[in-house]
Amino acid sequence: MQLKGLRAVLFDLDGTFADTAPDLGRALNRMRADKNLAPLPIETMRAHASSGARGLIKAGFGLAPGSADYEALRSRFLALYEENLCVDSRVFEGVPALLDAIEARGLPWGIVTNKAQRYTEPLLRELGVDRRAACVVCGDSTPHVKPHPASLLRAAELLSLRPADCLYVGDDLRDVQAARAAGMHFAAAGWGYLGEGGDPNTWGADAVAARPGELLSML
Repeated sequence: MQLKGLRAVLFDLDGTFADTAPDLGRALNRMRADKNLAPLPIETMRAHASSGARGLIKAGFGLAPGSADYEALRSRFLALYEENLCVDSRVFEGVPALLDAIEARGLPWGIVTNKAQRYTEPLLRELGVDRRAACVVCGDSTPHVKPHPASLLRAAELLSLRPADCLYVGDDLRDVQAARAAGMHFAAAGWGYLGEGGDPNTWGADAVAARPGELLSML
């Protein structure tokens, strides 16, 4: 499927652009060890990593925002994560070649994530892609996070493009919700975590790509 008129590609970060679950999971398992709990396997944590601290604390301790100990656990989790946020995190296989192909077509690409700037920017530096991204919009760059469209609209503004000129690629239901609300095209990252959103074929995406390279046919 080809989408005519696309002039930029935007990526969600955790679970779409990069596999960050190993480092997120390490922080969670350190907290579990402090409470004499067995470590969770990485695959269990991948299913929740797209939801960040909220999803992982729920997976690790069964607590949600509003619970008595939630904020203390969240603060501890983020502190541990920040200490080692790019030890085993890697850009997903196939994404570097996709970026090369996007740039070869003269198109800009960027990152739109709910992850806060203090974690996003050093992570992208460690991954070696920070200077290649035409824009990076973080969870605290706008007053609202996805599924609100504010961050995607901000990315289009930074690129001086209409939202309809952009393709957003994500691995969570809130990603397609944000893209639709912003008026952007959307492709589901079938290689990603696909955690709380279920089957991406039910999301109403313009396409579901099993591998990053499949997105090239849309450009």
